[in-house]
Amino acid sequence: MDTTFTTQDAAYRSAATQYGAAIERLARGYEADPDLARDLVQDIHAALWRSFAYFEGQCSVRSWVYRIGHNVGVSHIQASRRARPGALADLDELDALAASDDPEREVGEARAADRLMATIHRLKPADRQVMLLYLEDLTAGEIGEVTGLSAGAVATRISRLKALLAEAFQTEETDR
Repeated sequence: MDTTFTTQDAAYRSAATQYGAAIERLARGYEADPDLARDLVQDIHAALWRSFAYFEGQCSVRSWVYRIGHNVGVSHIQASRRARPGALADLDELDALAASDDPEREVGEARAADRLMATIHRLKPADRQVMLLYLEDLTAGEIGEVTGLSAGAVATRISRLKALLAEAFQTEETDR
């Protein structure tokens, strides 16, 4: 039996067990449609398994899992963007999106979380990636390992995104 294959399987099983819930959250962060999100989870798992054939410990397993997950997620977004051009927004456009009329203002925290995820779904892949990793409680350095950005660039993006999102939700609270 090929020992590389057994090592690859063992590494995948360990990572899938430890980070399976995070992979599902990432998929839901990249894809709003539940059926497509389930497909994306499967795509991420397949890519993760393949990736352990060449993983050499160049970063932590946690960073590796997120890197693979986000790369597959970004590819998924790019494919759907080609199918629906103009559906995503960048940071400069986020302010206008978040400030739009809020028909659910009387329904509480669950709707606010839905609104937050809907806003995140509208971000371009690079900004969405940073925000989703931040929401997974990764540090700027860890996010940098996954995205290839510097820790300073990550911190700047997070700061801008948080300020825009906070402003949007403070406006919602004062409107009540």
